[in-house]
Amino acid sequence: MHQLTVAQIAQGLREKQFSSVEITQHYLDRIASHDSRIGAYITVCPERALAQADAADKQLNAGNASPLTGVPIAHKDIFCTKGVKTTCASKMLDNFIAPYDATVVENLDNAGSVMLGKTNMDEFAMGSSNETSYYGTPRNPWDLERVAGGSSGGSAAAVAAQLAPIASGTDTGGSIRQPASLTGLTGIKPTYGRVSRWGMIAFASSLDQAGVIAKNAEDAALMLQCMASHDPKDSTNSPQPIDDFSAQLSQSLQGRRIGIPKQYFGEGLDSATGDAVQAALEQYRQLGAELVDIDLPHTALAVPAYYVIAPAEASANLSRFDGVRYGHRCDNPSDLMDLYMRSRAEGFGDEVKRRIMVGTYALSAGYYDAYFRKAQQVRRLISQDFQQAMQQVDFIAGPTCPHPAFKVGEKTSDPIAMYLEDLYTIPVSLAGLPAMSIPCGTSNGLPVGLQLIGRHFDEAGILQLAHQYQLTTDWHTRTPAGLE
Repeated sequence: MHQLTVAQIAQGLREKQFSSVEITQHYLDRIASHDSRIGAYITVCPERALAQADAADKQLNAGNASPLTGVPIAHKDIFCTKGVKTTCASKMLDNFIAPYDATVVENLDNAGSVMLGKTNMDEFAMGSSNETSYYGTPRNPWDLERVAGGSSGGSAAAVAAQLAPIASGTDTGGSIRQPASLTGLTGIKPTYGRVSRWGMIAFASSLDQAGVIAKNAEDAALMLQCMASHDPKDSTNSPQPIDDFSAQLSQSLQGRRIGIPKQYFGEGLDSATGDAVQAALEQYRQLGAELVDIDLPHTALAVPAYYVIAPAEASANLSRFDGVRYGHRCDNPSDLMDLYMRSRAEGFGDEVKRRIMVGTYALSAGYYDAYFRKAQQVRRLISQDFQQAMQQVDFIAGPTCPHPAFKVGEKTSDPIAMYLEDLYTIPVSLAGLPAMSIPCGTSNGLPVGLQLIGRHFDEAGILQLAHQYQLTTDWHTRTPAGLE
């Protein structure tokens, strides 16, 4: 049963081939058997999951089910879940049990899905390899000595190891697309504002966006349909009408124009990765799309701009974790200042401290104009690059990552090398565009991802682009050895 896609599970449930309780128990058994090696989950919720599954079976029997009713899913441990520990993979929140559900969780609960548990991640979503987690590093199911990517590495590892059929994630600078690429999965980051951030613990408020990690584009469309909603509780959430993300999946790509940025195929790109991406682009040509060379001249400035803007916003957002109201509190503080300092020093990991310090410096008097304001100006230039390019083409495509998954520990001593893992994904996040990664080949036996970028609020378009490719290739159907 674990080899079924979400669409196949939904069909099997409707046709009474199996019950939600049966498939939920199957996944719980797989988690118990395999997750000690993978480390995909922080918290598993068997009692809650089976209760939800039982309720879903009653809905299915009554004939009033939605497409996700009874389907097991996993949630990244950045979404608040009422009555269940929500840690953000940090010691700071190791004892935090959320008193409410995030809007994403609420929407998916209302759709009848079954939550298997909460998945591992980089601490407060800060990282590109999931090695900053307080709970250990999830392993890439394709090679257990390699990372699954970050920050949504636990969600990616869970789906790749078939410990969940689909999972939620969040993407600030590439945290859905990059792990999806490294683990051979389909991951979509919607337009900024498409999905509510209410109840999603904030890292960088102008960049964070919830999305989906799935086996294929059809499944991603089904889950995104249930996640997206207009939410008055989130002031950054767009009132833009929600499209039917599955409606145009089967439509032809004849005449669609795909832009190929020259900046995405230069120095630093692994040759086998580049070959796989070029082969995928040629496949699109055969499907009737036209490939057009485009220029995104400010691409090289994206990483330095992002690593001023995101830490600055993080320093403000994480100031609330002070040992007073919730989260970790140091023992026997001598005074209020000691409480603040020791609680934060003990509760946060090294990467989180590094970004808080960088962000606080960039926002400090005398440096705001030199750093933060300048980074925001660069951000506008990057956004304008995409706007101009999109006047010539319908989509943009290129590699998701410069190379396949690297070994655990390989880059932890070099933060700059780690930051460059998001070289191709960060510009899209700064512009707030929708994008996704789909598997398109291998490099040294490891998955390679193709990044597809669309216009604002054209999630349906990039899902169609992905689905049409997946109808003619089988990269998305391949699974790691030993976990079949």
